Amino acid sequence: MRLLRSCRLLALSGGIACGLLILQGDHAAFSQELRSLPDVTESSGDKAEFYWSRLRYTSSGYGESGYGYGYGGGFGFGFFGWSRDYPKADRQMLMALKRLTRVQMRPTEQVVDLDSDDIFNYPWVYAVQVANWTFTDAEAKRLREYLLKGGFLMVDDFHGTLDWQRFMAGMRQVLPNRPVEELSDNDEIFHVLFDLSERFQVPGEQYVWSGRTYEKDGYIPRWRAIRDDKGRIIVAICYNMHLGDAWEWADMPQYPEKFASLAYRVGMNYIIYGMTH
Repeated sequence: MRLLRSCRLLALSGGIACGLLILQGDHAAFSQELRSLPDVTESSGDKAEFYWSRLRYTSSGYGESGYGYGYGGGFGFGFFGWSRDYPKADRQMLMALKRLTRVQMRPTEQVVDLDSDDIFNYPWVYAVQVANWTFTDAEAKRLREYLLKGGFLMVDDFHGTLDWQRFMAGMRQVLPNRPVEELSDNDEIFHVLFDLSERFQVPGEQYVWSGRTYEKDGYIPRWRAIRDDKGRIIVAICYNMHLGDAWEWADMPQYPEKFASLAYRVGMNYIIYGMTH
């Protein structure tokens, strides 16, 4: 099998000194830039150092419906499960990566499945609403092999006690004997690009009308991980937060910049860590 480990980074400091000038100052210009990106099918054969990949899984049916780009208009559909916030969140994360680093990336997102070995071509995968996921034995085995052969999985957008239990039921199919640990502020993943010793709960778009940073009984944000035998993080767990919504709605004037800014920085740190470890 072919797994993808030798990603070489270009200089990463490109636009970082200017800070995160992302999205919240020039909404019209950013919207036009986003819409000018090619469709996924137009760039599916592009070669790059980094590919943004989103995991598509079979949903248990548990959870809430959500919307990707196009809620109330635009291109997109009403979604739940694996496709929450898709594709707008993915594309806006890629826009930030392009603006603030010199990573040679494909400009559009893609979806990967566990029903074939194609996932082994891509070293970094993002998954949302993972309280909903279910796996066949074959799918769990393929994801386990992917992670232990050098892949990196970032999970996001699940909240509270019941969501954690459902997430872990799937995770134990994949990695039955790997402990989950709390990440400390000085862990390398928080310092590979931006220094993120001080973090806080990043809420979804619901914050705009509710004023709450939490959902369900997920009052405290948890930054967790699963490592391989060499100590490399292979599953980065963003629990009791919704970074994808922060990426998606960063161009909404009512959504606070501080949440979007941290969400983008976390995402970029996780990308750089996954590419260099």
